[in-house]
Amino acid sequence: MVTKNFNSDEVGDEPLLLSAFAPTWVSKDRVEGTRAAIENGCDIIILDDGFQNGSLHKDFSIIVVDAKVGFGNEKIFPAGPLREPVKVAFERADLIILIGKNEDKESFKKLHEPFSLPVCSAYVETVKMGMDWKDTRVLAFAGIGYPEKFFESLKNLGAIIVKEVALPDHAKLTKKLIQRLEMEAKKYNAMLVTTEKDAVRLPTEYKQEVLTLPIRLVIDDWKIIDQKLENIIQEFNKK
Repeated sequence: MVTKNFNSDEVGDEPLLLSAFAPTWVSKDRVEGTRAAIENGCDIIILDDGFQNGSLHKDFSIIVVDAKVGFGNEKIFPAGPLREPVKVAFERADLIILIGKNEDKESFKKLHEPFSLPVCSAYVETVKMGMDWKDTRVLAFAGIGYPEKFFESLKNLGAIIVKEVALPDHAKLTKKLIQRLEMEAKKYNAMLVTTEKDAVRLPTEYKQEVLTLPIRLVIDDWKIIDQKLENIIQEFNKK
């Protein structure tokens, strides 16, 4: 079970973030990890990135999609970003959570017509933490899958980005790297800022020095999800 005593090198950055909201287990063996969660009193198990894992029965499978990026060139790795054909994935999924601007969502739906899966529309919003980003000079760096979204969020808040540094996803943030970025920021009279996901990988001495932009996913309509969960619970109680 992930606790605050662990660091990102031991359990990964995403589990540390998730553990702030719910009990979180990390296990190479999904069955063993699930068993440990159940033994510790968990009634509902949410697998992160478990769609292609067939070792466990799933009652509810969700595909989360960035509407602007979509499925890229829709080719299977290594020719593209996918692990299986889109059509196969759609046949096995119960729901799509589509994230982004309305125009991007409409384009995505048209591209995949006829659209057989129910869709929950969602968007990402920044969390107000008392920080006024307007006209704040920042050097922004991020090691996430789509860093451009992070940079765009800062611009939308009015921040002046003097330099954008896109790092590989889950990039190791060494002391040497942060020192170099800090020196560059000082040349531009700017502050360092990164994502929540990157912040948990910062060297301890920099965790209070680098600004963080928190974000949250907002789902427009929970009715589909609530109804599906209610049906699952009712079926479970009949057993």
